[in-house]
Amino acid sequence: MSLYYSPLVYTIPEQEDGWLLKTVLQRRLQVSRKLLSRLKLTEQGIMLNGERVYISVKVSAGDRLEVRMEQEESDDILPEELPFNILYEDEHLLIVNKDSGIIVHPTHGHYTGTLANGVVHYWKSKAERFRFRPIHRLDQETSGVLAIAKNPYVHQHVSEQMIAGTVDKKYMAIVHGCPAEVEGAVDGPIDRDPDEPHRRIVTPDGYAARTLYRVVTTWGNGSASVVNLKLESGRTHQIRVHMTSIGCPLIGDRMYKTLPSDRIDADTEAMRNERDGWIDRQALHAYELSFDHPILKQRMTFQAPLPPDLAALEKRLDAEAQPREERI
Repeated sequence: MSLYYSPLVYTIPEQEDGWLLKTVLQRRLQVSRKLLSRLKLTEQGIMLNGERVYISVKVSAGDRLEVRMEQEESDDILPEELPFNILYEDEHLLIVNKDSGIIVHPTHGHYTGTLANGVVHYWKSKAERFRFRPIHRLDQETSGVLAIAKNPYVHQHVSEQMIAGTVDKKYMAIVHGCPAEVEGAVDGPIDRDPDEPHRRIVTPDGYAARTLYRVVTTWGNGSASVVNLKLESGRTHQIRVHMTSIGCPLIGDRMYKTLPSDRIDADTEAMRNERDGWIDRQALHAYELSFDHPILKQRMTFQAPLPPDLAALEKRLDAEAQPREERI
C-alpha cells in the first residue's frame, strides 16, 4: 500500500541530542500509544534520516525524523457527488461550512446524501486517499463550521484539544424571548428524557454541561433575540436544551419547542407558534471554530457566514417585531 508521506517532519534540536527516539515521539511530538504501535508495524512508518529505525535508537541533533502514515480510504462510505462549501483545506485538514439538513456521517437508514458521501467523492475526484474523520459533529439541522482530519495524528491532537477545553466553538441562535441577563452562563446537567429517549433534558442526575451566552440583538421588547453562545462542554443538543431551560427555545425547533403552556400566556404561545413556521429548522448556526493546528503550530480560526435562511428570519423579525435593539 502506498504511504502518506508528509504529515509530520521534525528536526532534532540540540537539547534533545541523545534522547531515545521513543521519547521524542511520545514526549515531544505527543504521538499516542495507539498510533505509535500502528506506526511500528507500518513499512517506513518511522524514518530517521531516510532510514527505517527502531524506536529504541538514540537520536542526534540535526537528525531528520519523518512520521509516515498509510493512506486510507473510507471503503464503507459510498462516493456521491454532492455540493459542499470548503472554508479551508491543506494536506492535514478539511474545514467545511455544513448546510442545514445535511447529516454528517452515514447512519442506519441514511447511507447516502450525507456530508461524508460528498467529501469522499471530492477526494476521489482528485485522486486523493483519506479516511473521513470528522473531529466533531453538528446536528442535521445545524449549519456552520465543521472540521475533518485527514490522518489519525491530526484527529488525535485536535480531539485532545477539545477534551482539554482549548477548542473554541461559537454559535449564534435566534430564540424566542430574551435571557434575563445580557451575558451569563447556563449550568445544567443533561441526560436523556426517560419518557422520550431521543430527547435530552436538564436533570440533577445528568452529565455536567455549561453554555456561555451573550445577547447581541433583541426585537419587540424582548419577544425574540439573537444570542451568541460558546460551549464549555459538548452534550447532545446542549444549546437547544439549555436555551429552552431558561425560557428561550430556538425559533423553529420542533423537538425543544416551548415551555409548558402554563409558563407563557396564550398570546405569546400563538406568536411563537407563528414564528416557528418562518423557518424550516432550528435557528442555530456554528459561526466560528478555533484551535491550534497540530502541524503548523498556529492558532487558526475559521468562520462561516450567516446562511440565507437565518438572514431571512432576521429580516422578517425586523419587519414584524419592531423595535430592534443592538446589544453589542
